[in-house]
Amino acid sequence: MIIEFWNSHSESIIGIGYKALLCVAILFACTLVAKGVRRSIKKANDRFERLDATLVPILCATASYVIYIIGGVFILDIFGVNTTSIIALLGAAGIAVGLALKDTLSNIAAGIMLLFIRPFRSGDFVEVGSVKGTVKEVNLFTSILETFDGIYIASPNSVIWGNNIKNYTRNGRRRMDIVIGIAYSDSIDVGLDVLKRIAVEEPRFLRDPAPETMVVSMAESSVNLQLRGWTTIEDYWQTYWDLNKRVKEEIEKAGLTIPFPQRSVHVVTNPGTVDAAEAGA
Repeated sequence: MIIEFWNSHSESIIGIGYKALLCVAILFACTLVAKGVRRSIKKANDRFERLDATLVPILCATASYVIYIIGGVFILDIFGVNTTSIIALLGAAGIAVGLALKDTLSNIAAGIMLLFIRPFRSGDFVEVGSVKGTVKEVNLFTSILETFDGIYIASPNSVIWGNNIKNYTRNGRRRMDIVIGIAYSDSIDVGLDVLKRIAVEEPRFLRDPAPETMVVSMAESSVNLQLRGWTTIEDYWQTYWDLNKRVKEEIEKAGLTIPFPQRSVHVVTNPGTVDAAEAGA
């Protein structure tokens, strides 16, 4: 029985087996080529450093998809499938899938826009909506951020593209505002002189734009003075922390007072009400 089946269908079985081996070989070759292309893109970027790090994963993924699509076309051709009708069918299916996956496709479109317009790069510290973090990666669907305290955040690209993006790293410098309150009875000129001296002696301040000192507001319990200065992104936070400590120490050393919030309450008593209460007693 088996021998008769083999004798009558041997050519078909051998043909199918041959085609199956070719398909396996094509898939294996596509996998090797895709890995090689991804490795080459990463090595080329490491050597020449011309590409933004956020663009590398997108190029690697796109190259892999193209290679597998070409392999799929070869496999269909091996089995004698009419690729024209397949393309028409895929087009119709693509419309249906596009409507079902409109949110996913919007993430892909937003990711492409982020990569072309480049409002941020890998390593930039950004704020998007209520999220702040360092950009680690931008892929086809999400952008990966890491917060100050090491929390991993994967935000959909469409959410990032649809919000205002604050890039704290892009300009290479940043202004800090140090505000200190002094009592209303203290001398404003003495307080401003203390802040000016601190600004002149601070080596991490940029000289262009020059540091500024000013009276910024008359608050309920204090006169608020402000020291404004620009630093590089790398020096910003350490300078900010150091100056907050130094400004307090220097203001107190100059004999000025940093007041606590206070409120004066005046109690007014109606004399007629008091006399009536005493008469009733």
